Amino acid sequence: MADKLIIVESPAKANTIKKFLGGSTKVVASMGHIRDLPKSKLGVDIENDFEPEYINIRGKGDLIKSLKTDAKKAKKVYLATDPDREGEAIAWHLAKILEDDKDKITRVTFNEITKSAVQKAIKEPRNIDLNTVDAQQARRVLDRIVGYKISPLLWKKVKRGLSAGRVQSVAVKLIVDRETEIENFIPQEYWNIYANLKDEKSKKEFEARFYGKNGKKQEINSKEQVEQILKDIEKAKYIVSEIKKGEKKRNPAPPFTTSTMQQEASRKLGFTLKKTMSVAQTLYEGVKIADRGTVGLITYMRTDSTRISEEARAAAKTHIVSTYGEEFYENRYYKTSKDAQDAHEGIRPTYSDIEPDDIKGDLSKDQYKLYKLIYNRFMASQMKPAVYDTIAVNIKANDYDFKANGQNLKFKGFMILYVEGTDEKEEQEEGMLPDLDENQEVKLIKINPKQSFTEPPARYTEASLVKALEEKGIGRPSTYSPTITTILERRYIEKEQRQLVPTELGKIVNKLLTENFADIVNVEFTAKIENEFDEIAEGKEKWKKIIREFYGPFEQELEKAEKELEHVQLVDEVSDVQCEKCGRMMVYKYGRYGKFLACPGFPECRNVKPIIETIDVPCPKCGATVQVRKTKRKRNYYICENNPASCDYISWNKPKPGEKWNPEEAEEVKKETEKKGIVGTYLQSRKILNRNIEPFLRNFIFKNYWQYLEYLVSY
Repeated sequence: MADKLIIVESPAKANTIKKFLGGSTKVVASMGHIRDLPKSKLGVDIENDFEPEYINIRGKGDLIKSLKTDAKKAKKVYLATDPDREGEAIAWHLAKILEDDKDKITRVTFNEITKSAVQKAIKEPRNIDLNTVDAQQARRVLDRIVGYKISPLLWKKVKRGLSAGRVQSVAVKLIVDRETEIENFIPQEYWNIYANLKDEKSKKEFEARFYGKNGKKQEINSKEQVEQILKDIEKAKYIVSEIKKGEKKRNPAPPFTTSTMQQEASRKLGFTLKKTMSVAQTLYEGVKIADRGTVGLITYMRTDSTRISEEARAAAKTHIVSTYGEEFYENRYYKTSKDAQDAHEGIRPTYSDIEPDDIKGDLSKDQYKLYKLIYNRFMASQMKPAVYDTIAVNIKANDYDFKANGQNLKFKGFMILYVEGTDEKEEQEEGMLPDLDENQEVKLIKINPKQSFTEPPARYTEASLVKALEEKGIGRPSTYSPTITTILERRYIEKEQRQLVPTELGKIVNKLLTENFADIVNVEFTAKIENEFDEIAEGKEKWKKIIREFYGPFEQELEKAEKELEHVQLVDEVSDVQCEKCGRMMVYKYGRYGKFLACPGFPECRNVKPIIETIDVPCPKCGATVQVRKTKRKRNYYICENNPASCDYISWNKPKPGEKWNPEEAEEVKKETEKKGIVGTYLQSRKILNRNIEPFLRNFIFKNYWQYLEYLVSY
């Protein structure tokens, strides 16, 4: 009989914790939620003050029975689910299931899965935080009402399989609005004038940029202005009128929050949000390390706080001083956003002495990349700033001013380890200027006017969308990944070169929601709801009151939309590819594995073909065209168009001009791509049927198997 029973969510987390505790402790996993609202109906009793109708999740009957048996045998039951709202709710549902043993049930949380953190948590149990549970219930019930009330309307008026949601619909609106901005953008002409100058003393050349006239900044918006300026300075001498020397410091970024980790992993590693959270989960729950066993490598990965424990600071100091020297260390504290819940620390390594490169062989490629990113970001956050020597020079050409700036890195500081990425176009690092003197004349080598046009705002990427949602107070760290995954799966948006582009379907659904459910897609309203969830968690508001206030106006909007909304006819996007069998222009369809081309003449013509994407770089082996294809798991790979006929080039990595190909890297790709998806099976089956089966039998198959395959492809 176990003295203690500890219940966590996942087997991986359970395995990591087991080694920290004695033999009289049993650790088991609930496998996530054990109770939830039913999928088959609304599951919220609106007439009974929005009471949720929870049921045991299908398929978990045996697990629940086992948990009850283990609880009866134990003297004490510890609910050690994740330290956030979702984890608190899971603990509450577990307590409801184990109600017969409620006197011995208690709640424990830890931000990191280390021996000291787990043992400390066991010594400091607490009651389940019902305010936090209520905040989760409010979100769950509100999202269920929105989803289950609006989605059927979308099915009826637009297309089956659509959905709406508080956060997802706002995210789609942001992307659609940005696309509208881009489409309506009118470029404005502007000019820059660059002077290539030479210091006769050092013989060094440098570039100065036109600033204005008589010390006042001047915008140049036409060629006529340029010509006038060039005429005025045609025979001018270029005199150094002012030199300012100084020093600039660049501070490190704070430790990761969930959203900044997602953004940086997207920028630097090319990870999707879903992939980032999946990999982070494995690092948090534990990875088997040689000589150390299963180790939780990072703190909890769902947080909006940058706070760091004093123990972690001390460990970081020891590592930085011993590795880089005392001059690189600085004890830094970071302010957490006023809207942050600050329930637990920022994301950091649990052990400062476990360096990424030391355990590279124990981690998968993705685990290593993300762990290194988290490790270096945290260590850099406790380091001295980078220091630059700067120089700013003003150069007179008659009455006109040109400016030149330069900087030189004097002390690397944190940059020896880590530099934060950005979604903006990064400017080139400025080098130092020659050693100039005031009133010195510099020689003009060339004057270079350059015409430019203002550019529209950039489309959102996953990283920049997360940043926008966070800044606007929409959603919480745990919601960003499933939100973007959902709107991609619903085909409201598509990815083009990592950019998020609304589809015609996305635009239609957004227009429908905007015109009929203004609050659902309203940024301020959605942010207000999020703040109210926070107030519930703090015990300042009652959750059912929030639902009541929302439901009244929402019900009226729903009734009006049901009566007034007309059916929307979706039109397939026409391609520029002609069907070689019947001559019609093929249209784009969506299958389980993405876009494909289909003849609009179905069922008379059943021609389908994959969309083949190519790149500009030729095959490194034979010089032919390289195609971009996707695996079943939607991972891109690159393959020669002549593969397998006369070339065997295939790679995960996009080829670069002039690079040599290593055939060994192809083996992993070959293994994964040998498994055919449904579209591949469909096309191959079609070839076989058309070639080998008698016409009368083929017609029979078309009416049955064939139509079924068509359904699978278009689903």
